[in-house]
Amino acid sequence: MFSRGPRSVRLRTQILLLQIAVVGLTLGLAFGVFAYVSGDRLSGEYGQRALAIARTVASDPQVRAAVARYADSPLPAGPALRQELADGELEQIADNARLRTGALFVVITDDAGIRLAHPDPARLGEMVSTDPSRALAGGEVVIQEHGTLGESVRAKVPVLQPDAAAGGRVVGEVSVGISTAAVHDQLLGDLRRAGLLVGGALLAGIAGSVLLARRWHGLTLGLEPSELAELVREQDAVLHGIGEGVVAVDAAWRTTVVNEKARRLLGIDPEPGSAVDAIGLTPRVLEAFRAADGHPVQAAVGDRIVVVTARTVTRDARTLGAVLSVRDRTDVESLTRQLDAVSTMSTVLRAQRHEFANRLHLLSGLLHTGRPDEATRYLGELLGSGPLGATLPGVDAIRDPYLQAFLAAKAAHARERGVHLRLGPNTWIDANLAAPVDVTTVLGNLLDNAIDAAAAGGAVPLVEVELVQEAATLHIAIADSGAGVDPAVADSIFAEGVSTKSGGGPGGRGLGLALARQVARAWGGEVLLGDPGGVREDSARLPGAEFIARMPGVLTEQEAAWTEES
Repeated sequence: MFSRGPRSVRLRTQILLLQIAVVGLTLGLAFGVFAYVSGDRLSGEYGQRALAIARTVASDPQVRAAVARYADSPLPAGPALRQELADGELEQIADNARLRTGALFVVITDDAGIRLAHPDPARLGEMVSTDPSRALAGGEVVIQEHGTLGESVRAKVPVLQPDAAAGGRVVGEVSVGISTAAVHDQLLGDLRRAGLLVGGALLAGIAGSVLLARRWHGLTLGLEPSELAELVREQDAVLHGIGEGVVAVDAAWRTTVVNEKARRLLGIDPEPGSAVDAIGLTPRVLEAFRAADGHPVQAAVGDRIVVVTARTVTRDARTLGAVLSVRDRTDVESLTRQLDAVSTMSTVLRAQRHEFANRLHLLSGLLHTGRPDEATRYLGELLGSGPLGATLPGVDAIRDPYLQAFLAAKAAHARERGVHLRLGPNTWIDANLAAPVDVTTVLGNLLDNAIDAAAAGGAVPLVEVELVQEAATLHIAIADSGAGVDPAVADSIFAEGVSTKSGGGPGGRGLGLALARQVARAWGGEVLLGDPGGVREDSARLPGAEFIARMPGVLTEQEAAWTEES
């Protein structure tokens, strides 16, 4: 009906035309039913009106007496009878009733159906044109018939003998008619008023259809069903084909789209229409989503590291909602930590190479100058001190070469910051690392925070790290000489986004401690704030904060993991 190929009518126009057609058809049917019912009602009302007039005339004593007189004697036909009837009291009574009620006619007959009164005197003395038998038989009749005066709704009522002793004998009838033209005029007046109401309703229906079509246009952003279907197919292909998680919400922050990647990375499974605050996002991810400023934020979710970016979605200056993209950086972070470990080893090796080169130059000078005894004595001192002994005193209590190198590199980094790093007196590790990357992730984050704190405050910048082995469990305790942890953030220091420092990379700071705790908990361990620091009565302890970590199962008697990987 509406299709015209490439130029097919738009859906909202089809809906508008269909609604107008339905409204028009409904109102047309209602108008037709009203006209039919109104015509039938008016015919009945005018029939009852004619019946009331006929009853009134038929019950008049004068009418009853006069009709009975004519019924008892034969009526000689002719001009004399017509003149007598035209001048008689029955004609006068009938005319008065007709004029007073506005009826088309009031006719009185005897028991033979001969007209005794009629609006047209020329018809007096003649037989009526319609059947009077039912009225003359004693019944009342209301009917629409066509007579000598035209189409009318008429009532016929019997005229009874005035003498009660006669037993109510019928001596004639009274017929009262009301022209159907009057019925039609009244009906047309009612229909005109109804037509105005129907026209108003039709206009209201058209206006409502137009508003609904505009509403449809706004809700669908002006897109046709085929375009919407194609958009849904494209969206489904994109959402499930890309390597990123996507969470979309509407302007009221109710979820509309969550693809499988986002469900897996964020650990959520919301129902469509759920409030974004109730779908299980971590506080850091939720805060980034609510901000929707387009800045990437790094967060820890379960055992994964993700980067989330939220942006507001607008169309035609209208805010439609927001979209959160989620990228998995767990593998990247793992590689980054491994590269950090390699960088640490490289730093230590470069330092050793430089130190060994200096020592070899000294030996070469001693030998070239003919001082072999001094060269021998210097070589003995070198063999006694070892390559790392002077770098970090007490490091020989740690068996794992990787851990030795890592601590030596951190000591060098601390010296560059003006901070002295020392090993605690109880340090002892007689095993190799089974998970060097995870251990250095926890240890490195705690050491970096302690070095930053010590460098920022304290007369003598100092960091003390103590490593203790308990079977396969590694215990870590790190204290610094800084100002300690602010009591305002002491209870939330491990929450994502909480930091006493400013700046940082993508997503800001506040992830190091959360990541360290996450890695430790993955091994069944924990990272805790042992002491927030501050003023202490015990002067033997460093005044800054102290963090404690426990990592079960990260030590082994087998060959070092980094050696096996090499």
